[in-house]
Amino acid sequence: MNVSEDAMNVPEDANDLRGFHFKQLLRRPVTWLVIAIFVLVVGIATAVYLGAAIGAGAAGAMLLVSLLIVFAIADSRAEDAFFTTYAQQRQLALAGRSPLPPATPLLRKGDERYAERTLSGSLADGVEGALALYTYEEESTDSKGNRQTDYYRYTLGLVDVPECAAHIPELICQRKFGLRALEGLEDAFRAKERVRLESAALEERYEIFAGAEQDQVWLRRLFSPTFVVWLGEEAPEKFAFELVGGVLCCYVSGHKKSSAQLDAVSAASAAVARRLREEALETSA
Repeated sequence: MNVSEDAMNVPEDANDLRGFHFKQLLRRPVTWLVIAIFVLVVGIATAVYLGAAIGAGAAGAMLLVSLLIVFAIADSRAEDAFFTTYAQQRQLALAGRSPLPPATPLLRKGDERYAERTLSGSLADGVEGALALYTYEEESTDSKGNRQTDYYRYTLGLVDVPECAAHIPELICQRKFGLRALEGLEDAFRAKERVRLESAALEERYEIFAGAEQDQVWLRRLFSPTFVVWLGEEAPEKFAFELVGGVLCCYVSGHKKSSAQLDAVSAASAAVARRLREEALETSA
């Protein structure tokens, strides 16, 4: 079978091959056979009970629904092809839905949590870890007893940095939200202490927290001027990270499905891991 030119292109995001797979599915006689069966069954059944005109409308609607289902299948296949290619190009091991260890606050959230895809291996030279499309679910019940599930999605970079666990057991660097006037009230109920650094630009973007027993001198060395500038100007949009017990979890909101976005999360996660290791090794020397 000849492979089309579209299929030969290396996909740069999960949508690149969607049109190719959609066309491939529509070229198959079995696709149209299944569509025809559904359209005829719905159209005839509706015509018998509700009249010919309504039956024709129902048949047309079923045709549209069937094509949307075929498109959804094509979209799923395109996404699978993208991640398979991305993993092969970067020599990463690709896995499907799987649990993640509840090592940091983000990885403990929700009533259910899982990685929809993970890519494990070298994130950068000398930095082993994993990228993950992470989702956690929260279930709620309204006043009428109706249950609903909310889904929260992130793209993670996970790296083990045991070298720094003794120096900084816990560090949370999250995107800033809420009113600054309420920070004092919020902090009164926190188990961790807010870290104040001499950078107005950093404080505009991030809230940083560490344990009450944290060595503040070590912490300020960690947030060197170059690291502060990197966080404020070079890190991916809405980038944040958590460090607990030597497990580093870097994240951005949403499931990223392009090479550029995944590479950015990978590089940023490696940059934070290297900075932590660098400071830990300098302290231990």
